[in-house]
Amino acid sequence: MALCALDAWVSLATQVHLLIGSRGLLPVAALAESLQQVERSVWPGFPSFLLFDPSDAAITTGIVVGGALSLLALLGVWPRLCLLLSAPLYLSYVVAGREFLSFQWDSLLIECLVVAAFIPRDRPSAGSHWIARALLFKLYFESGIAKAQSTLGDWFDGSAMTFYYETAPLPAWPAWWAHQLPEVWHKIESFSAMGLETLGAFLILGPRPARLAALAGFTGFQILNLGTANYGFFVYLALALHVFLLDDTDLEHISKRLGGSRLSQFVSFAGRLPSLHLPPSTRPYTSTAARFLGVAWLAASVVTGIAHFAPAGDLADAARRQAQSWRVYRVVNAYHLFGHITQERIEPEFQTRSGDRWQAHDFHYKPGDPLRAPPFVAPHQPRVDFRLWFYGLAFERGTPRYVANLLRQMCSDPETVAALFATQLPSHPEAVRIEFWRYHFTTRQQRDATRAWWQRQSLGATPSTDCTRFKLD
Repeated sequence: MALCALDAWVSLATQVHLLIGSRGLLPVAALAESLQQVERSVWPGFPSFLLFDPSDAAITTGIVVGGALSLLALLGVWPRLCLLLSAPLYLSYVVAGREFLSFQWDSLLIECLVVAAFIPRDRPSAGSHWIARALLFKLYFESGIAKAQSTLGDWFDGSAMTFYYETAPLPAWPAWWAHQLPEVWHKIESFSAMGLETLGAFLILGPRPARLAALAGFTGFQILNLGTANYGFFVYLALALHVFLLDDTDLEHISKRLGGSRLSQFVSFAGRLPSLHLPPSTRPYTSTAARFLGVAWLAASVVTGIAHFAPAGDLADAARRQAQSWRVYRVVNAYHLFGHITQERIEPEFQTRSGDRWQAHDFHYKPGDPLRAPPFVAPHQPRVDFRLWFYGLAFERGTPRYVANLLRQMCSDPETVAALFATQLPSHPEAVRIEFWRYHFTTRQQRDATRAWWQRQSLGATPSTDCTRFKLD
């Protein structure tokens, strides 16, 4: 968990100023100022320290502190306390980042960091393991329910996986090969995924043989995700939760197999570092508090699940009103990963004009040039690239603010957004526009003939925007 948290902080550090900095696509300073003008007490609805100091220096400081806390936890220095402190700090960036940090694994990370505080390192604690398994059960079972409730019916008719590899937000190159598999295999994948999550999730709560079966099934499922698409740190965080499917017997066996490896030496070294061990006299009180908090978390999880998945009615309405009171804190979440699979891929291509020539500017990790192989980028998550996938699917509904700001920056301050693009931006373009393309994977025959991974069809371009409209502030 600490390693996943460290990755999340490092990944965010490489792009946070581009996202929410003073010259970013969605500056948090402007949002904080507008919120404070509307209402003096906005903290309950916007729990972020950046509300009080949205400066670039504060943004950087928070990132450094978050990374340091995760690194200390990874080294075994007060891991429970460090991870617990990381939770509200990461929440600050999730709230301030808005759509850029609105992914389910961002919420899952916060929930995991809080659950980690229940896990003592100096004594057995079956209750804390049950909490972790309950979180893992919730992650998979609710995602299975979401598949069953898909309005497309794509999981029930077996068509979901025929589209998945081609339309995933950021596919990796093995997805092309997986997409070429026979349709009957994709149907088996679709039925198996929904069955594993809805029925197999109950194995997580069963005895050791059932848990080991769940470990095999869900780990294979996540390895497939890891090998064909880029979902930031999500897969790694899910795999970390899989550890709780093991018991002492399994860990002793693994320890013997590791022998004198560097990993076992690191575990031994970390165990000698200072940790927050409470004196025995205080343990009865802390155990009682932990039980109370654990039961409260479980109850809140049930309410949140009802709010998201129960059919319309008085019970669902009451659950939604209750869940709304803690939703913003991301400590208790509902999950609906891959609830339905998008059946087409539409990609926005940003272009600049100099003279009579329009030049396309590909992003590093999105489909662009059909000859370029879809890359591996996880566990890093390029959040603008990822977010633009949603924009492509709904571009006819209008232009989001961050897209409008990106066009503006390409005109007036290209250095700020240059890191997003694989091709160099001109320093003084005359105009900018977006052209939309429908992408499909090539067939085996097309790839043999052209070496292309993608085939694409233009859907037209937006009206060009004259760059003389913008001035660098």
